[in-house]
Amino acid sequence: MRVFVTGGTGLIGSAVVAELLGKGHSVLALARSDASAQAVEAAGAEPLRGGLADLDVLRAGAGRSDGVIHLAFSNDFSSPEALAHAVTEESAALAALGEALVGTDRPFVTVSGTPAVPGRASTEADPLPTDGPVGGRSRTVTEVLDLASRGVRSSAVRMPRTVHKDGAGGFAGMLTGIARTTGVSGYPGDGTQRWPAVHALDAAVLFRLALEQAPAGSAWHAVADEGDQVRDIAAVIGRRLNLPVEQVPAETYGPLGPIFATDQPSSGAHTRQALGWEPKHPGLLADLENIQP
Repeated sequence: MRVFVTGGTGLIGSAVVAELLGKGHSVLALARSDASAQAVEAAGAEPLRGGLADLDVLRAGAGRSDGVIHLAFSNDFSSPEALAHAVTEESAALAALGEALVGTDRPFVTVSGTPAVPGRASTEADPLPTDGPVGGRSRTVTEVLDLASRGVRSSAVRMPRTVHKDGAGGFAGMLTGIARTTGVSGYPGDGTQRWPAVHALDAAVLFRLALEQAPAGSAWHAVADEGDQVRDIAAVIGRRLNLPVEQVPAETYGPLGPIFATDQPSSGAHTRQALGWEPKHPGLLADLENIQP
Protein backbone atom coordinates (compact mmCIF):
# COMPACT_ATOMS: atom_id res chain seq x y z
CA MET A 1 0.00 0.00 0.00
CA ARG A 2 1.22 3.52 -0.78
CA VAL A 3 0.59 5.62 2.33
CA PHE A 4 0.55 9.40 2.64
CA VAL A 5 1.82 10.40 6.09
CA THR A 6 1.71 13.85 7.67
CA GLY A 7 4.06 14.51 10.57
CA GLY A 8 6.38 11.77 9.35
CA THR A 9 9.57 13.20 10.86
CA GLY A 10 8.36 13.63 14.46
CA LEU A 11 8.90 11.21 17.33
CA ILE A 12 5.80 9.19 16.48
CA GLY A 13 5.81 9.85 12.75
CA SER A 14 9.37 8.66 12.15
CA ALA A 15 8.52 5.43 13.98
CA VAL A 16 5.36 5.03 11.88
CA VAL A 17 7.25 5.57 8.62
CA ALA A 18 9.85 2.97 9.61
CA GLU A 19 7.12 0.51 10.64
CA LEU A 20 5.26 0.94 7.34
CA LEU A 21 8.39 0.55 5.24
CA GLY A 22 9.47 -2.47 7.27
CA LYS A 23 6.17 -4.19 6.52
CA GLY A 24 6.34 -3.65 2.77
CA HIS A 25 4.35 -0.45 2.34
CA SER A 26 5.69 2.61 0.52
CA VAL A 27 5.44 6.07 2.05
CA LEU A 28 4.83 9.56 0.70
CA ALA A 29 5.54 11.95 3.57
CA LEU A 30 4.66 15.62 3.96
CA ALA A 31 7.83 17.70 4.46
CA ARG A 32 7.63 21.39 5.32
CA SER A 33 11.38 22.11 5.12
CA ASP A 34 14.51 21.00 3.31
CA ALA A 35 15.69 19.33 6.50
CA SER A 36 12.44 17.40 6.80
CA ALA A 37 12.62 16.36 3.15
CA GLN A 38 16.15 15.08 3.66
CA ALA A 39 15.07 13.14 6.75
CA VAL A 40 12.18 11.58 4.82
CA GLU A 41 14.49 10.50 2.01
CA ALA A 42 17.06 9.14 4.45
CA ALA A 43 14.31 7.00 5.99
CA GLY A 44 13.51 5.51 2.59
CA ALA A 45 10.31 7.44 1.87
CA GLU A 46 9.36 10.03 -0.75
CA PRO A 47 8.94 13.64 0.44
CA LEU A 48 6.07 15.89 -0.62
CA ARG A 49 6.94 19.49 0.14
CA GLY A 50 4.34 21.47 2.06
CA GLY A 51 2.79 22.05 5.46
CA LEU A 52 -0.59 21.55 7.11
CA ALA A 53 -1.77 24.93 5.83
CA ASP A 54 -1.13 23.91 2.20
CA LEU A 55 -4.51 22.32 1.55
CA ASP A 56 -3.98 21.71 -2.16
CA VAL A 57 -0.79 19.82 -1.35
CA LEU A 58 -2.65 17.70 1.18
CA ARG A 59 -5.37 16.88 -1.33
CA ALA A 60 -2.74 15.93 -3.91
CA GLY A 61 -0.92 13.69 -1.43
CA ALA A 62 -4.14 11.90 -0.51
CA GLY A 63 -5.03 11.52 -4.17
CA ARG A 64 -1.70 9.87 -4.94
CA SER A 65 -2.01 7.31 -2.17
CA ASP A 66 -3.89 4.18 -1.16
CA GLY A 67 -4.35 5.43 2.39
CA VAL A 68 -3.54 8.31 4.73
CA ILE A 69 -2.11 8.52 8.25
CA HIS A 70 -2.33 11.97 9.84
CA LEU A 71 0.08 12.83 12.68
CA ALA A 72 1.15 16.44 12.12
CA PHE A 73 0.38 19.14 14.69
CA SER A 74 2.19 22.40 15.39
CA ASN A 75 2.71 21.57 19.08
CA ASP A 76 2.95 25.27 19.96
CA PHE A 77 1.65 25.37 23.53
CA SER A 78 3.17 28.76 24.37
CA SER A 79 -0.19 30.51 24.74
CA PRO A 80 -3.92 29.81 24.46
CA GLU A 81 -3.94 31.73 21.17
CA ALA A 82 -1.12 29.62 19.70
CA LEU A 83 -2.84 26.41 20.73
CA ALA A 84 -6.17 27.58 19.27
CA HIS A 85 -4.42 28.41 15.98
CA ALA A 86 -2.86 24.94 15.87
CA VAL A 87 -6.25 23.31 16.43
CA THR A 88 -7.87 25.42 13.69
CA GLU A 89 -5.06 24.65 11.24
CA GLU A 90 -5.34 20.93 11.88
CA SER A 91 -9.13 20.98 11.49
CA ALA A 92 -8.87 22.53 8.03
CA ALA A 93 -6.18 20.04 7.05
CA LEU A 94 -8.23 17.04 8.13
CA ALA A 95 -11.27 18.35 6.28
CA ALA A 96 -9.22 18.67 3.10
CA LEU A 97 -7.76 15.18 3.45
CA GLY A 98 -11.18 13.71 4.17
CA GLU A 99 -12.83 15.34 1.18
CA ALA A 100 -10.09 13.95 -1.08
CA LEU A 101 -10.89 10.43 0.12
CA VAL A 102 -14.69 10.50 -0.01
CA GLY A 103 -16.09 7.59 -2.02
CA THR A 104 -12.76 5.76 -2.30
CA ASP A 105 -13.12 3.27 0.60
CA ARG A 106 -9.46 4.00 1.37
CA PRO A 107 -8.19 4.01 4.97
CA PHE A 108 -7.77 7.35 6.74
CA VAL A 109 -6.15 7.06 10.18
CA THR A 110 -6.04 10.16 12.32
CA VAL A 111 -4.78 10.81 15.83
CA SER A 112 -6.38 12.08 19.01
CA GLY A 113 -5.92 11.79 22.76
CA THR A 114 -7.37 9.33 25.22
CA PRO A 115 -10.28 10.83 27.17
CA ALA A 116 -10.42 11.20 30.94
CA VAL A 117 -13.32 9.57 32.79
CA PRO A 118 -13.78 10.31 36.52
CA GLY A 119 -13.19 7.33 38.75
CA ARG A 120 -11.97 4.81 36.18
CA ALA A 121 -9.73 4.15 33.23
CA SER A 122 -11.25 5.37 29.96
CA THR A 123 -11.97 2.90 27.17
CA GLU A 124 -12.34 3.01 23.42
CA ALA A 125 -16.12 3.30 23.86
CA ASP A 126 -15.90 6.58 25.79
CA PRO A 127 -16.53 9.81 23.84
CA LEU A 128 -13.84 12.43 23.48
CA PRO A 129 -14.34 15.65 25.47
CA THR A 130 -15.33 18.59 23.29
CA ASP A 131 -14.59 21.31 25.83
CA GLY A 132 -11.27 22.61 27.17
CA PRO A 133 -8.21 23.90 25.30
CA VAL A 134 -8.08 21.01 22.82
CA GLY A 135 -11.81 20.32 22.53
CA GLY A 136 -11.72 21.43 18.91
CA ARG A 137 -9.46 18.50 18.07
CA SER A 138 -12.06 16.10 19.45
CA ARG A 139 -14.81 17.63 17.35
CA THR A 140 -12.66 17.33 14.25
CA VAL A 141 -11.81 13.68 14.95
CA THR A 142 -15.52 12.94 15.30
CA GLU A 143 -16.05 14.50 11.86
CA VAL A 144 -13.32 12.28 10.44
CA LEU A 145 -14.95 9.17 11.89
CA ASP A 146 -18.28 10.29 10.46
CA LEU A 147 -16.71 10.01 6.99
CA ALA A 148 -17.39 6.28 7.36
CA SER A 149 -20.86 7.04 5.97
CA ARG A 150 -19.30 8.69 2.90
CA GLY A 151 -17.06 5.89 1.67
CA VAL A 152 -13.95 6.45 3.78
CA ARG A 153 -12.51 3.74 6.04
CA SER A 154 -11.73 6.28 8.72
CA SER A 155 -10.35 5.44 12.15
CA ALA A 156 -8.70 7.23 15.06
CA VAL A 157 -5.77 6.11 17.19
CA ARG A 158 -6.09 7.76 20.57
CA MET A 159 -2.70 8.51 22.05
CA PRO A 160 -1.95 8.74 25.77
CA ARG A 161 -0.46 11.92 27.22
CA THR A 162 3.06 10.56 26.98
CA VAL A 163 4.43 8.86 23.89
CA HIS A 164 8.06 8.21 24.72
CA LYS A 165 11.29 6.87 23.28
CA ASP A 166 14.78 6.95 24.81
CA GLY A 167 13.49 8.98 27.75
CA ALA A 168 12.01 11.76 25.63
CA GLY A 169 8.58 12.74 24.32
CA GLY A 170 5.08 13.61 25.44
CA PHE A 171 3.99 15.22 28.67
CA ALA A 172 6.81 13.52 30.59
CA GLY A 173 9.26 15.02 28.12
CA MET A 174 7.76 18.43 28.76
CA LEU A 175 8.21 17.91 32.51
CA THR A 176 11.86 17.07 31.82
CA GLY A 177 12.38 20.19 29.71
CA ILE A 178 10.81 22.45 32.31
CA ALA A 179 12.88 20.80 35.05
CA ARG A 180 16.07 21.54 33.14
CA THR A 181 15.01 25.19 32.78
CA THR A 182 13.74 25.84 36.29
CA GLY A 183 16.04 23.61 38.34
CA VAL A 184 13.07 21.80 39.91
CA SER A 185 11.41 18.56 38.83
CA GLY A 186 7.87 19.74 39.38
CA TYR A 187 4.40 18.28 39.21
CA PRO A 188 0.96 19.95 39.42
CA GLY A 189 -1.64 19.10 42.05
CA ASP A 190 -0.80 16.46 44.63
CA GLY A 191 0.92 14.30 42.04
CA THR A 192 -1.38 11.31 42.47
CA GLN A 193 -3.05 11.94 39.11
CA ARG A 194 -2.24 9.23 36.60
CA TRP A 195 -1.05 9.60 33.03
CA PRO A 196 -1.20 6.72 30.54
CA ALA A 197 1.77 6.16 28.25
CA VAL A 198 3.09 4.19 25.30
CA HIS A 199 6.45 3.67 23.64
CA ALA A 200 6.64 5.29 20.19
CA LEU A 201 7.66 2.03 18.52
CA ASP A 202 4.63 0.24 19.97
CA ALA A 203 2.36 3.11 18.89
CA ALA A 204 3.74 2.83 15.36
CA VAL A 205 2.64 -0.79 15.15
CA LEU A 206 -0.89 0.19 16.13
CA PHE A 207 -1.07 2.86 13.43
CA ARG A 208 -0.09 0.24 10.85
CA LEU A 209 -2.67 -2.22 12.17
CA ALA A 210 -5.37 0.45 12.04
CA LEU A 211 -4.40 1.28 8.47
CA GLU A 212 -4.56 -2.35 7.45
CA GLN A 213 -7.48 -3.65 9.52
CA ALA A 214 -9.58 -1.04 11.32
CA PRO A 215 -13.28 -0.94 10.39
CA ALA A 216 -14.70 2.40 9.25
CA GLY A 217 -15.64 4.74 12.06
CA SER A 218 -13.62 2.97 14.77
CA ALA A 219 -11.45 4.32 17.60
CA TRP A 220 -8.48 2.61 19.25
CA HIS A 221 -6.33 3.18 22.32
CA ALA A 222 -2.54 3.14 22.01
CA VAL A 223 -2.14 2.52 25.74
CA ALA A 224 0.65 0.38 27.16
CA ASP A 225 0.84 1.81 30.71
CA GLU A 226 -2.68 2.51 31.99
CA GLY A 227 -1.51 5.23 34.36
CA ASP A 228 1.68 6.19 36.20
CA GLN A 229 1.35 8.75 38.98
CA VAL A 230 2.80 12.08 37.96
CA ARG A 231 4.83 12.40 41.16
CA ASP A 232 6.49 9.07 40.31
CA ILE A 233 7.32 10.42 36.85
CA ALA A 234 8.71 13.60 38.40
CA ALA A 235 10.73 11.54 40.90
CA VAL A 236 12.56 9.67 38.13
CA ILE A 237 13.20 12.92 36.27
CA GLY A 238 14.51 14.56 39.44
CA ARG A 239 16.82 11.65 40.22
CA ARG A 240 18.19 11.49 36.67
CA LEU A 241 18.81 15.26 36.61
CA ASN A 242 19.88 15.48 40.26
CA LEU A 243 17.16 18.06 40.96
CA PRO A 244 14.67 18.48 43.82
CA VAL A 245 11.16 17.13 43.26
CA GLU A 246 8.41 19.56 44.27
CA GLN A 247 4.77 20.42 43.72
CA VAL A 248 4.42 23.47 41.46
CA PRO A 249 1.38 25.53 40.35
CA ALA A 250 -0.60 24.24 37.40
CA GLU A 251 -0.04 27.65 35.79
CA THR A 252 3.58 26.57 35.29
CA TYR A 253 2.38 24.57 32.30
CA GLY A 254 0.45 27.36 30.57
CA PRO A 255 -2.71 26.37 28.69
CA LEU A 256 -2.00 22.69 29.36
CA GLY A 257 -2.07 23.18 33.14
CA PRO A 258 -5.65 21.88 33.64
CA ILE A 259 -4.89 18.81 31.54
CA PHE A 260 -1.64 18.15 33.41
CA ALA A 261 -3.52 18.22 36.73
CA THR A 262 -6.24 15.77 35.63
CA ASP A 263 -6.35 12.11 36.61
CA GLN A 264 -6.68 10.35 33.26
CA PRO A 265 -5.85 6.62 33.31
CA SER A 266 -6.83 4.74 30.18
CA SER A 267 -7.21 1.16 28.98
CA GLY A 268 -6.27 -0.38 25.66
CA ALA A 269 -7.68 -3.84 26.40
CA HIS A 270 -10.21 -3.80 23.55
CA THR A 271 -7.58 -2.61 21.08
CA ARG A 272 -5.24 -5.45 22.03
CA GLN A 273 -7.98 -8.04 21.69
CA ALA A 274 -9.56 -6.76 18.48
CA LEU A 275 -6.44 -5.83 16.50
CA GLY A 276 -3.93 -8.20 18.06
CA TRP A 277 -1.76 -5.31 19.22
CA GLU A 278 0.76 -6.18 21.93
CA PRO A 279 3.18 -3.54 23.27
CA LYS A 280 6.70 -4.96 23.64
CA HIS A 281 8.93 -1.99 24.49
CA PRO A 282 9.85 -0.53 27.91
CA GLY A 283 7.22 1.27 29.96
CA LEU A 284 7.48 4.97 30.75
CA LEU A 285 9.22 4.83 34.13
CA ALA A 286 11.83 2.41 32.80
CA ASP A 287 12.35 4.47 29.64
CA LEU A 288 12.86 7.67 31.66
CA GLU A 289 16.01 6.07 33.03
CA ASN A 290 17.53 7.02 29.65
CA ILE A 291 17.41 10.72 30.59
CA GLN A 292 20.93 12.13 30.66
CA PRO A 293 21.92 14.84 33.17
